[in-house]
Amino acid sequence: MKSHSKAQPSQRQLRVGEQLRHIVADTLLRGHFHHESLIDASKITVTEVRISPDLKNATAYVIAMADENIEDFLPALNEDSSVFQKEINRQSNLKFTPRVQFKTDTSFENSQRIEKLLHEINHAEDSKES
Repeated sequence: MKSHSKAQPSQRQLRVGEQLRHIVADTLLRGHFHHESLIDASKITVTEVRISPDLKNATAYVIAMADENIEDFLPALNEDSSVFQKEINRQSNLKFTPRVQFKTDTSFENSQRIEKLLHEINHAEDSKES
């Protein structure tokens, strides 16, 4: 009997997601966007692309480099998603071109928070032993 929890992505989803990540990253580097705030889109890094099981929808997780705020870029990225879809259609051999949606990748912030908590726990244990 199958459980109703989220299933792990298939090998094909992982492979297509990685292919899309490369295409989206290359498109960001090249530019050619309609939105003014994406003029400096080279400061955006695509960390992961997750694709739906039917390969028709993709979510690209992005972070901003240096002192940039990714929240400034997200609305523009989602408005100009057609630029990315055209590139995906041109560079991939998929039957359907997936719709791309951009979201902030919070995994780095979460890992830093966990690291900080672990460091505080270790520091508290060290001070108790002294």
